[in-house]
Amino acid sequence: MLKVGIFVNREKDEGFEFTKDIIRWLLNNGFIVYIEYNLNIYNSNLNIVDKDLMYNISDFIIVLGGDGTILGVARELIKYNTPILGVNLGNLGFITEVELKDIYNSLENIKNGNYNIEERMMLKADIFREEHKLRTYYALNDVCITRGYLLKLVKLNAYIGRNLIDKYNADGLLISTPTGSTAYSLSAGGPIVNPTMNLMLITPICPHSLKSRTIVVPDDDEIVIEVDALQNGKIYLTADGQKSCELLPNDRIHINKAQNSLRLIKTNNRSFYDILRNKLKDR
Repeated sequence: MLKVGIFVNREKDEGFEFTKDIIRWLLNNGFIVYIEYNLNIYNSNLNIVDKDLMYNISDFIIVLGGDGTILGVARELIKYNTPILGVNLGNLGFITEVELKDIYNSLENIKNGNYNIEERMMLKADIFREEHKLRTYYALNDVCITRGYLLKLVKLNAYIGRNLIDKYNADGLLISTPTGSTAYSLSAGGPIVNPTMNLMLITPICPHSLKSRTIVVPDDDEIVIEVDALQNGKIYLTADGQKSCELLPNDRIHINKAQNSLRLIKTNNRSFYDILRNKLKDR
């Protein structure tokens, strides 16, 4: 029997109406179901466990929410390598490609072994201060270095390995994965990239130069961003728009492809281009 964990965005499913229906279907179809302690859903056939244990022992995780929910779960799951089935309860979902109306067909396909696993690369960002590693962030979409409210422009030096590629005066700088190419990077003028490709995008945000454009680099390169001197204000690093920390002058951020990837379950034949056309037509 397949073991499945359930992670739900409470704001997207108030009262857990959809979650309870899915749990009922899973139990009736022979799945072993795990949920977190704090979900407050009670059923004698449920296994209520710690979230990390759920991630570790489940064959896959159903994530109910939007793309933002997937981004958070992806960072938590990176050390477990457990596949995700993303169910879209939000508005514009590129990663949560299963719509609620299709969930039971998708689960039936998983039950019968009719599915594929799609690998999505993630980023690892190590922040160094005075040669000491300060902290590490993981990101599925992007690592963003941006100015605070009072700072007019950030000054950043970007390297590929030890080779200087540009000195940026801009509102910020985005390092994106192919998955992130349809997120902030797209709004900043970056290209749309098939999410199964292995590359990274370096995109300046509102650069103070007409020559500054997105640079595409292979995924085995290391991108190093150096914070130049600040006059006033603050500068921040943010991972997937959710986790952030303040940076100081001379901090260096080493960005690489993460060792593990996000594993997305695909239960239909829709291509990325079908999803792209449908998601962007009203954008």
